[in-house]
Amino acid sequence: MSGTNYIENALLDHLVGNATYTGGVIHCALATAVADPEAGTFTEVSNSGTAYARQQVPASSFASASSGSVTTSANIEFPVATAGYGTVTHLVLTDSASYGGGNVILIQQLTAPKVVDTDDQFVVNSGNLTISLD
Repeated sequence: MSGTNYIENALLDHLVGNATYTGGVIHCALATAVADPEAGTFTEVSNSGTAYARQQVPASSFASASSGSVTTSANIEFPVATAGYGTVTHLVLTDSASYGGGNVILIQQLTAPKVVDTDDQFVVNSGNLTISLD
């Protein structure tokens, strides 16, 4: 996953003692396009009539960090689509459950885009989301 300028600056300021950064609850969003990963600008799947909502990814969903990375140990399950989401291209981790709100922390392009039609459910399987610092 690629860190946005927001999280890079927050962590650097924390590291050198210019500010304190306390991580909070992470939420996963789905994107159909990303304009600028470093700026955190993306097009979120529509929440109008689709049942789409960002999903909380609690700390308990991650195994302990090892060798500079951390991986999910639980599925991230989005609601069954009541209308198509379109083609999902990226996962976006934010610090807000609110549609379109909060700070974008990390963005990851999917290995292959996924079309989500009516009655489909988008699931990030356990072990398929890894965050690393390198």
